[in-house]
Amino acid sequence: MSRLDTLLLAPVRGAERLLEQLLFGHRALVALGFLILTLLLGWQATQIRPDASFVKMIPSSHPYVSNYLEHRDELSGLGNSIRVVVAAKDGDILQPEFQQTLKAVTDELFFLPGVDRSALKSIWTPNVRWTEVTEEGFVGGPVIPEDYDGSAASLEQLKVNILRSGQLGRLVANDFGSALIQVPLFERLPETGEKLDYQQFSKRLETLVRQQYSSDQVDIHITGFAKVVGDLIDGAAQVATFFAIAFAVTLVLLYLYSHSVTGTLIPLCCSLIAVVWQLGLLNWLGYGLDPYSMLVPFLVFAIGVSHGVQVVNNVRIEAAAGADKLTAARKAFRTIFIAGFTALLSDGLGFVTLMVIDIQVIQDLAVAASLGVLVIVVTNLLLLPLLISWAGVGQRSIHKTRHGVERSAGLWRALVCFSRPKGALAALAVAVLLAWYGFNASRDLQIGDLSAGAPELREDSRYNLDNAFVTANYSNSSDVFVVMVKTPAEQCSRFETLQLVDRFQYYLTNVAGVQSSVSLVDVAERVTAGLNEGSLKWRSVSRNQYVINSSLRYVPSGLMNSNCSLLPVILFLEDHKAATLQRVSTAVDAFADRHNSDEIQFMMGAGNAGFEAATNEVIADAQYEMLLWVYGVVSLLCLLTFRSLRTVACIILPLALTSLLCQALMAKLGIGVKVATLPVIALGVGIGVDYGIYIYSRLNSFLQQGMALPEAYYETLRSTGKSVAFTGLTLAIGVVLWVFSPIRFQADMGVLLTFMFLLNMLGALILLPALSCLLNYRRETREVAQTVL
Repeated sequence: MSRLDTLLLAPVRGAERLLEQLLFGHRALVALGFLILTLLLGWQATQIRPDASFVKMIPSSHPYVSNYLEHRDELSGLGNSIRVVVAAKDGDILQPEFQQTLKAVTDELFFLPGVDRSALKSIWTPNVRWTEVTEEGFVGGPVIPEDYDGSAASLEQLKVNILRSGQLGRLVANDFGSALIQVPLFERLPETGEKLDYQQFSKRLETLVRQQYSSDQVDIHITGFAKVVGDLIDGAAQVATFFAIAFAVTLVLLYLYSHSVTGTLIPLCCSLIAVVWQLGLLNWLGYGLDPYSMLVPFLVFAIGVSHGVQVVNNVRIEAAAGADKLTAARKAFRTIFIAGFTALLSDGLGFVTLMVIDIQVIQDLAVAASLGVLVIVVTNLLLLPLLISWAGVGQRSIHKTRHGVERSAGLWRALVCFSRPKGALAALAVAVLLAWYGFNASRDLQIGDLSAGAPELREDSRYNLDNAFVTANYSNSSDVFVVMVKTPAEQCSRFETLQLVDRFQYYLTNVAGVQSSVSLVDVAERVTAGLNEGSLKWRSVSRNQYVINSSLRYVPSGLMNSNCSLLPVILFLEDHKAATLQRVSTAVDAFADRHNSDEIQFMMGAGNAGFEAATNEVIADAQYEMLLWVYGVVSLLCLLTFRSLRTVACIILPLALTSLLCQALMAKLGIGVKVATLPVIALGVGIGVDYGIYIYSRLNSFLQQGMALPEAYYETLRSTGKSVAFTGLTLAIGVVLWVFSPIRFQADMGVLLTFMFLLNMLGALILLPALSCLLNYRRETREVAQTVL
């Protein structure tokens, strides 16, 4: 062993010996410490709550979002908001009963905690008005007549007022079949300063609005970020059901594998303790569980089981060799600690690399996953051997290990062929073909959402049906992209500014995916025409600045700020698919590059579609940076552990092939790279590297005993291969159940993780020995190998 190797391994070996002495030399005291810690963190875990935030879902440092946050107070209603539609099942909205219901729903929403009441809009709110030009000048008033009494005459007047207000297609459906209420939300409750509880807010919408006011005559539709998050949290609650099923499946499979009650229950209990510790630490550190990180506890449980299986497997082997319970546990600890610690450290640092993505919800997921891996080091590498040193694995398990017929011997002998040159070349050839296919197929992988509505939910979900209703019946869709036009103070209404904004709006009407647009220009043009007897010839931006200034008296809130230095151009898009957002962003950028100056600047972009465009850009830039960090960190740890670049290649290349094929699968299934799916590849690599580390660690120990590669690999499969195969299949069976989830992104994660778990397992069992054979090929090794088996 070289001096460098000694320097690298000495601290690790020293820590291993110290931990072994502490763990097994003071078992009762250490166990009491574990019990106290579990009770304390268990109490903390019971306090954890769902935690969702609008700001956490968007990249706060992206220029689009920075522009919005800088002017958030001046963009009333253009950030986080919901839309509630009251629809008449028979007839139209011009019925007394319908208007009574619409008023009641408006009042109900007005008093909900978290609503920005000053910006709430409905035809029943005083900030929605109509204007008309007469021979005496402009006249106007609220859309609801002041003398409204539900009579036929007042309803007819209401219809006229709606048409004069310009709200047809905005707050009233194009066919008069429904009315919309625009409800802006605060991120924090003004009364208390607490974060808006999206789950509670969504429940209030369901109970106080949908359930209370839905009837045979009226239907309620609700869209918006708060409702999406609420539905996601409610759907994610079913994770507990999938967790219970996965636990039961793992329980049965683990017993069939170990033939031991203690060898089954102890790893499961230690993995559950890891989940409890993780949740407790998250709550103690001030974190909650958002819809995306709710799946992490399951992954922590799965990772814990995979490492627990390795410990139980080594205890069985030592016990079958004649060691007593304590000695078997101690020897298993020595055998497994360095490999297990390396694997878990690789997992944890791989998850930490998600922090490079500037979206807080992904960074929170990285923290949750990393904490989970950290506690597994304690619960499954320390606590599990401690408990099993008392309980053992049972005589039946020992007898099976010592005298049982190796039913998998035929499979192991078949796999040994991949550790010989011919089999290795065949495996490598197939891998190269798969890599070529994956590279070509993954070129079709897209960034962002590929479907309309909320892609996190099923197409037939209540939310997406509501969204489809709004899109079909209103000119202004729920996908809003806001471009902010910034000027010096008191300059936003200059003729030159409005003329350029008018050209900008006309330019964007020719961009595919833009449904309509609204800005201060539309008000100025309508008022100018009104001042000239409503003649359409005058419906344009007047060159007379006095005419423009006079029109400002009729500007609705939200179309300019108080000192006239900012005016938003509100674009309504057909959808928020990745291609649509890309076209709009490119078009706005091109216009801004040509016309931005010291006097006027076109800046993107608020609105839900603007935020999604920013998110797509961040993900597009970060996905390959994240992969480089993941593979760089894992490769470095493998290099420090095995001190061989060839070994690193043997472990990493199968993982890289799986990542490439996973991207190809996403492209084929129409799954875009977005907030929900981007972490999957990092999670798959982090968990998949465990297989390679355990296989190679065992293989290397046999090679150091002087065995030829085929013989060493056969012994590796007999001792470790079964546990690796068992782990891969168990994890896959657990996550494949997610495809039945009502949450689409959870179903997508289930498909992708199942694929990665199985392929990483096969890569470790087939491609790793093939690469080891080819990269470490020696003629003398081949000659010795011909005598084996």
